[in-house]
Amino acid sequence: MTADPEILDDLLRLVSVAGAEADVVIDPAGARSRFGTAPLVLIGADQAPACMRARFPRRRRVVFVARDGATAEQVNEFAPQFGAEFVAVLPIAEPWLVDLIADCHSDASARPGRVVTVVGGRGGAGASTLAAGLATTAVRAGKRTLLIDADPLGGGLDLVLGWETVQGLRWPSLVEASGRVDEAALVRELPGRGDLVVLSWGRADRDGESPTWLPAEAMAATLDAGRRGRDLIVVDLPRRLDDTAMVALAAADLALMVIPAELRAAAAAARFAVEVLRHRDSLDLIVRGPSPGNLRPEEVAKAVGLPLAGVLRPEPGLDAALERGEAPAASGRGPLAELCTRLLKELP
Repeated sequence: MTADPEILDDLLRLVSVAGAEADVVIDPAGARSRFGTAPLVLIGADQAPACMRARFPRRRRVVFVARDGATAEQVNEFAPQFGAEFVAVLPIAEPWLVDLIADCHSDASARPGRVVTVVGGRGGAGASTLAAGLATTAVRAGKRTLLIDADPLGGGLDLVLGWETVQGLRWPSLVEASGRVDEAALVRELPGRGDLVVLSWGRADRDGESPTWLPAEAMAATLDAGRRGRDLIVVDLPRRLDDTAMVALAAADLALMVIPAELRAAAAAARFAVEVLRHRDSLDLIVRGPSPGNLRPEEVAKAVGLPLAGVLRPEPGLDAALERGEAPAASGRGPLAELCTRLLKELP
């Protein structure tokens, strides 16, 4: 990301030497859609102030690039606030940058795991149930899956799955994570059954024994490990757009919002959607029935102003099954399983 022709020429040359390819944008507006998913982000010093104003979410592998020491000193003031790991001064840093680009290109050469985020347009919309259903459906289809509970004040995805007694690390043990997290170690230490592993909050947090917030750096490191070691990562987001939620949204290949087919829910979701779309280019809607006012899903989607990705029809017995500790969509039958199967088949 740079509008400086000299920095651009230098970086394109280094990318070519590293055997990689570059997507070039001149300002933050052009970068927003790729900022969360690119293997590496190189930002010219000329764009540092604009990036600060754009409020990009923190992520790993961001480097500011300058062509002289004086400019680098100025950019150094922005780097810690922005979350950039390094400020590289050309030409002295060229060999290091070539190695970094080559390493990131190598990591990205295999298809990374896909990321799906799910958020409720209002409280109690059913986002956690859909997130868990997507995870269990993916595992049934043979995908190695990581399910992430990003809401420290929620009920806990381990409860949704009936896994509250399954042993393994929870978020309180990982909130200090930053940098590169070994994907094999992560999978080995988390609660898991078969090809599904879950990162949730556990019960001890409710007694105030653990943090009730999640650092953005921990989410970024976990997503990075998940994309390297899993086929699918499903993130259940809180209904507040802190830096941690924005990290997940920026990395998502598909972002879903779930709302019941109610007029007040549509009004609340419309306001929330505006905030989400400040941080990513797309957000799709899942409408959960039945509608007490006989609203059609298309009408709800139009009121919210989002494309309709699917309809979750009523499923008798689902709530009772969850109370018995049965994971959503685990049987592969019913409206939830059908919706999850279709969403995963259409995942970009």
